[in-house]
Amino acid sequence: MSDLDYRSLYQSYLDYCNAHDFDGMVKFYTPTITVNDAPMEPTAVTAQFEPLISAFPDWHWDAKHIVVDDENIVVHFTVTGTHQGTFQGIEATGRRVSVSEFTLYHLVDGKFAEVWDLLDMDALLKQIS
Repeated sequence: MSDLDYRSLYQSYLDYCNAHDFDGMVKFYTPTITVNDAPMEPTAVTAQFEPLISAFPDWHWDAKHIVVDDENIVVHFTVTGTHQGTFQGIEATGRRVSVSEFTLYHLVDGKFAEVWDLLDMDALLKQIS
């Protein structure tokens, strides 16, 4: 795949993410995907997003930088949302959050096979505490 193909693929995936379309997101994953070194079924990956989206129904990923090579896509995001439900034991505050996230995707045959993700959870929790 070319650089443009990877960027197009990723933009399509990001559109599903921002629509909170978990079923649509699954089609971008290999049958077993490794997330932060843990092998998972694709539906288990999307299930991890459910508590986040439940607490922040307007959760939105905005890609600030995308870097691609022959087998990888690296993305720096600004992520925003409004705390409208309980998250990690913290009741809804109505506060708007904005945090940084970095994710590296390793692709095999045009699908995400491995993902390493780092969200600034400390910054998020400080904004809702």
